[in-house]
Amino acid sequence: MALHVNANLALKLVPDDARRPDASSKLDPRAQLAAQFIASGARVLDLGGGGGETLRDLMPFGCAYEAADRLAHDKGSLIHDLTGAEFPTKAATECDIVVMLGVLEQIADLEALFTHLRFCARDVILSYRPTNLVAGEARQAQGFANHLSYAELITLFDRYGFRIACTAPVSDTEMLMRLTPSSRIAPVVSCHVAVVSESDAGNFGDRLGLSMINAVLPGEARVHHMTFRTLREQMAQARDDYDLVVIGVGNAMFQPLIGDDILRILARGRAAIGIFGTAYRELMPRAMIDRVIDRLDLWYAPYEDDIQIYGRGRSNAVHLGDWLIEQFPLAEASLDQPLQIGADIGADLALDRTIQTIQRHRKVHSARLHPLLCALTSAEYVAYSEEPSGRMPGIVSGKFRSMLIDIFGRTYPEQQFFMVDRDAVARYKAGVHGKVAAMREQVAAILRNVAVAS
Repeated sequence: MALHVNANLALKLVPDDARRPDASSKLDPRAQLAAQFIASGARVLDLGGGGGETLRDLMPFGCAYEAADRLAHDKGSLIHDLTGAEFPTKAATECDIVVMLGVLEQIADLEALFTHLRFCARDVILSYRPTNLVAGEARQAQGFANHLSYAELITLFDRYGFRIACTAPVSDTEMLMRLTPSSRIAPVVSCHVAVVSESDAGNFGDRLGLSMINAVLPGEARVHHMTFRTLREQMAQARDDYDLVVIGVGNAMFQPLIGDDILRILARGRAAIGIFGTAYRELMPRAMIDRVIDRLDLWYAPYEDDIQIYGRGRSNAVHLGDWLIEQFPLAEASLDQPLQIGADIGADLALDRTIQTIQRHRKVHSARLHPLLCALTSAEYVAYSEEPSGRMPGIVSGKFRSMLIDIFGRTYPEQQFFMVDRDAVARYKAGVHGKVAAMREQVAAILRNVAVAS
């Protein structure tokens, strides 16, 4: 006896004569392929008329197999009519997948069969030889009861509420298809989204922001990432139009990031949103930021300060909160050794390891905003150092003050440790979580409206 690895990745004893070169020819290639379409643990009903031993042996781990020729209808005899009253409706509604290999060509009344299948509303794996591949006398010789082309198959499936989820060729003359009830398939409309963030590599907050925006956009979105500092050069490779333009990923806008280049990329969007705050407000050109916000369908501002200074009276301004807190679980620190986070924390550290390191310390001092936000979810004491402007002495970012007032209702003196109110952090985090969920719905609605308008 020799050892052989079967489809379940389990060791199975196989007789030596089964390893002859022609041994694989004994296996039904349709069953071999169909097994690849079945998920582990699925309940499978085989309407193939008793030749399912091959499929039963090849199915993945945890699957349950039942053949229709072993089922009895109400009169006590075995089921043999798939288009009439003997159709195994109860078994079909209790399974996960209906399999029909070499069956469909033998059914004269396909309408009746698919009426039953539509009622059961289960995925169907079937094989078929369409007239595009086998036609004329070849079909007659094999005794086929129906003769459908690819287009006619699709029309039949569509009429009874099925869509083709995936296909694969069994041979040059036969195709295997998996059908899914159309009610279980969400319509997928491809959309093009431009996302403008602060930098390619990014610091700790920028990199987390890119993760957040990817989670908010729909899965079918095709995203073109650009940066504020190189936006002018990237415009040459940008699309002429986008379904959605996203300005910012939770970062702060300040001079010189904000300018005419942002207005140019906004002009290429059918819709636009902003996810940014403001910093170094004393140096901010008010007219320019007003023009940017005016062009947005929605501006998601991280801090109440932003709304009061630049969003007051605007119907498109929403106080989101600092959405990066979604990336930091509430945790308990364990190390008494103070942690000092400098302004140079950058792109060379893995995000998950950085978060874990910060959250291990009970006492954290940070010169960067979002490492401090991370520390608030775990530390007992924190302190911060403001970020000074390189353009004018005495001007600081103001971001720490905005964040602390939003979370605690007050600010704290710079470079002095203060005790963290963990309840306030938990309330803030829960509030932001709800707003991000609403934001995801709003973005989806914007893209649906754009698709309809297009």
